[in-house]
Amino acid sequence: MAKQTWKPGNMLYPLPAVMVSAADREGNQNIITVAWTGTVCTNPPMLYISVRPERYSYRMIRETKEFVVNLTTEKLARATDWCGVKSGRDGDKWKEMKLTPEKAKKLQYAPLIKESPVNIECRVVEIKELGSHHMFLAEVVAVHVDEAYMKENGKFELNDTGLLAYSHGTYLGLGRKIGTFGYSVVKKKKTGRPEKRKNSGKVKTKGR
Repeated sequence: MAKQTWKPGNMLYPLPAVMVSAADREGNQNIITVAWTGTVCTNPPMLYISVRPERYSYRMIRETKEFVVNLTTEKLARATDWCGVKSGRDGDKWKEMKLTPEKAKKLQYAPLIKESPVNIECRVVEIKELGSHHMFLAEVVAVHVDEAYMKENGKFELNDTGLLAYSHGTYLGLGRKIGTFGYSVVKKKKTGRPEKRKNSGKVKTKGR
């Protein structure tokens, strides 16, 4: 199979399309859609987002060192796109998209988006000015999950929420399940039927 060689660029897809909520010290709130995001550490739990300095939310995050990553779903696809192409300088994204800000538990300024099934409160620990984007490296200080997706056994069914992904300019649903973590090394159970015992022809009788 022939392949073309392109100049260096970002082709690591798919990515989560998340709505990041932030606020300044005066109480002005905004939502920005981010795809440049990901997990960087398990213990302590840490993630990052990369934002262009000219974006309206950039100053808020840099000023307060806070933001909330709100996972998005297929139902939130239009709001996700809108908050990515529109600027908070020109209007109120919360009102336009009928989204509801909620008070965070650990953060002082940045709000949660109520309609998101998962809200991840983050506190910035380092800012790296990389070039076109500045990376906010942050520690996760609280996670909120929608009880509607909790099972009776206490398991949170994240994949039932209809999560949204972003790939090469397109929003996608996650699609069908392929396997679970570690399925490739799990030994398959034998499915053959147990052998039947041959009948000796003798008639069993009760005690003498």
